Amino acid sequence: MGHSYAGLPAFERLLLLMATFARNPGVGCHDPMQSDPSNHDTLQVVQMYLHKVATELNVELPPCSRHTIQSDLKTLRRYGLLDRRPYRWGYYLGTGLMSREELQVALNALQSQARYQEDPQINQIYQRLMRRLGGLNPKDEILYPVRTQLDRVIVYTDPVEMMAKGKYQSRGTLFEKIDALEEAIIQGQAVELYRFRNPYNPQRIRYEKVYPLQLIYADIAWYLLQEDYQNGHLVVSRLDRFSDHFKVLDSKGRGSICQWKSLRIAHRLLKAGWGLQLGSREDQQREIRGELELVEVRVRFFPKVMEFIQEGEKRHPKQEIKPGLTGKDGKPAYVDYIVKLPKRSLEEFCRWVYRFMSNAQFIYPQYLAEQHQEFARALLDRYCSQAP
Repeated sequence: MGHSYAGLPAFERLLLLMATFARNPGVGCHDPMQSDPSNHDTLQVVQMYLHKVATELNVELPPCSRHTIQSDLKTLRRYGLLDRRPYRWGYYLGTGLMSREELQVALNALQSQARYQEDPQINQIYQRLMRRLGGLNPKDEILYPVRTQLDRVIVYTDPVEMMAKGKYQSRGTLFEKIDALEEAIIQGQAVELYRFRNPYNPQRIRYEKVYPLQLIYADIAWYLLQEDYQNGHLVVSRLDRFSDHFKVLDSKGRGSICQWKSLRIAHRLLKAGWGLQLGSREDQQREIRGELELVEVRVRFFPKVMEFIQEGEKRHPKQEIKPGLTGKDGKPAYVDYIVKLPKRSLEEFCRWVYRFMSNAQFIYPQYLAEQHQEFARALLDRYCSQAP
């Protein structure tokens, strides 16, 4: 009995199907902008693209039925080119799920994270990919960093670099256990960490038992989003303030469902707040239940920064920007920025306001206005005391 692909037409059809998936990763996926999901036919889309690729490559493709395509898909699964799972969101070969344009965007993101956020693992992956792409012309558009992020990390993250520059401390940091930490996040494992530095609360130098949930890069550093192993308190902590002490407490792990549940709650808190502070356990639980009263803050910004403030239409989901009285030039004399925040976020919000110096004034709550005045007086006193 001969092989089902012994004939040239069948063999070419299989190769064309592979070429279709390689050239059009995700082919067959429903596009909400173009079709009604109730009438969507994945195999029909695959067949359409199959004929398109055959035409582009100048290969004659005899008519083929749905049954034939389904048989070809089984063959690709048999040889591991497709996984043995449904492809509801489109077909692609192996791990080749990106188009050339998508790969360029992904390379941009990797390059930025490797260069500026100095993620050692990402740097290794990026360098590996670039070596694989070494056959490309250096001027190829796919290699040009069209997009980047300039936020620079302010601490060392790569133990190899620290050793090379003589910056290695007697105590390592959690960056040295980053692979194990990521595995614990994926598996939902509880781990024991040691917080050896805490500038805001020096008394809280201690071992901590947590479920690590996510690594976050924000502004100047990498942070760990974690959940207390016993009471579920969610906290965001600077990664470099933990030592290299790393002990898995539960090798089996609690699984992805619990991880996802906690992650969604944490990001709901982050979205409602301003910055990374997630508050005390008691207030956090009240906020999760919808029982925490928010603080309405009103800050008045003056002409030199008004345009900048008005540009930020999505700084916070609960914000309002109200123009003030119109001056002789027909423009507002000020704008008021109004936002409702949990109390845990007021310190971080105030730090954002203080950067505008004399161009910002707290209107309410009164205690924030008084605090701003006190800081302004202290700053003036400092300058006056240092005057020659």
